[in-house]
This record gives sequence, C-alpha cells and structure tokens, in this order.
Amino acid sequence: MKRIFMLMAALCVAGLTFAQTDTAKTTTGTPDTIRVGKFIIIKKKTESGSTSNSVVIERKTTKPSRVSTNWWIFDLGFANLNDNTDYASAEARDYLRTTRPGEPAFTKDDLKLRTGKTSNVNLWLFMQRVNLTKGYVNLKYGLGLEMFNFRYQNNISYHENPAYIFRDSISFSKNKLYVGYVSVPLMLNINTHPGKKKGLSLSAGVTGGYKVGSRNKQISVERGKEKTRGDFDLNQFRLAYVGELGLGPVRLFGSYSITPLHDRGLSQYPYSLGIRFSNW
Repeated sequence: MKRIFMLMAALCVAGLTFAQTDTAKTTTGTPDTIRVGKFIIIKKKTESGSTSNSVVIERKTTKPSRVSTNWWIFDLGFANLNDNTDYASAEARDYLRTTRPGEPAFTKDDLKLRTGKTSNVNLWLFMQRVNLTKGYVNLKYGLGLEMFNFRYQNNISYHENPAYIFRDSISFSKNKLYVGYVSVPLMLNINTHPGKKKGLSLSAGVTGGYKVGSRNKQISVERGKEKTRGDFDLNQFRLAYVGELGLGPVRLFGSYSITPLHDRGLSQYPYSLGIRFSNW
C-alpha cells in the first residue's frame, strides 16, 4: 500500500511539471525560458553543472493612440492690454470724444485697467491631439469660447451708434467691457513622456476667433446696474499667438493678440496668462 501511495504521488508531481511546461509560453523558442504572467523565468546552467533560475519582470509600454480627444477644458487667467495708441492722432480723438466745454483730451491714463480684476476665462468644448512622431510631437487643435473682461479704473463709457468712448458724469463701482470670441486654436505640441501624466509638455501656435458678443456693464448709485450692448467698433476677428506649458498635471496657458481690440481709434493688444484645467 505504501508503494502504491508513493507511486501515485510521483505521478502527480510529474503531471504537474508536465502541465506547467506545456502551458508556459517561451520567449526565446527554448524550454529554458518560460513566462508566467508579467514574470519571465530564465533557467541557466552554471559551470559546475547545477541549474540557477533568474526572474525578470516584463514591462510593457503603451503605444500612444493616433488621435486622442479631451472634452470640456477650462482656463482661468489674468488679462491686460499692451497700449500702443497715438492719443494725439485725429483718429484717436474722433473715437475718444470730449463732451463738455473745457474738457481735456484723452490720455493713456483714462483707459487704465484694474489689473487684478481684468480676467480671461475660456471654455473649450474639446481639444484633439494628433500623434505625428510616436507621441513626442503632436498637432493640437480645438473649439471653444474665449471671454475677456476688461475692468476700467476711470468713469469712461461706451456709446453705440455712433460708436465712441466718453468720460461719464458719475462714478462707477464697477465698469467693465466684456468681449467674447468663438475660437479655434492650432498648436504644435512636444511631449517628453508620451502616454504618461509626467514630464514636460510644450505647445505653441496661433488661434483665430470671431466676436460673438460685447457689452459695457456698469454699476453706480445713481443708475444702478446697466448693460449697454453693441459692437463699439471692436474688431470682429481676433488672431493671437497662444502657448501652453505642462509640468506633470499642472498646465499654464498664455496668449498675445496680433490684432488690436478696437477696429479704429485705439491700438490696444490684449494678452493673458493663467491656469488650464485639462487632462493633457
């Protein structure tokens, strides 16, 4: 009986060994290398004739997809204006009008902004990234809404039909110009770690926008809250340089307008810098 049990045990061990060798995948075409999940077991014979085993963990790299889409990206940043206006020119004086006798001509100080409250908020419906070179170089483009809120320090107002700016007779606790654009950015992207949320990512390019809304919103004791909607002779189209810098999960964005904010009278070029909330 004892011999029968020993014989059965030997057969079971042999069967298990046979099954393991039969189901294991070889990586080099020889039975000395077998794969078990992520592990590769390599059997080597030493000079003394004994056998030693070494285990290697196989690391699989994910290949970046050809096209990837990122939905609903949100930007929050500060904005300002680079003012190159010639305030002594006839065109500037026609757009910046004095309405009271003895009133001095407009200067650059009249259109100063509250820099801490002038903002650029963008909402992108989507952005897509097209893999050009193994994920290291990509083409990025998208579609969204760029919104600028220019907060003025002084009591200026926008007049519509005809369009011009004038000094108002009352003080405002809030005085801002809102301008919104439907925009399409196009950028070249360089990514140091394709397929991973670490490393350095750099994007640069241009964006084209079409103005879809503009209004002058003011709050005062005398008039309460007022909104004046109009074109105000603002540029209908916007072309700007854009850039993005990513370090791990953190994204920064910036833009500088090539076209002036106004179509006539003023040569002011908006720019912005802020944080981008995006997956990549």
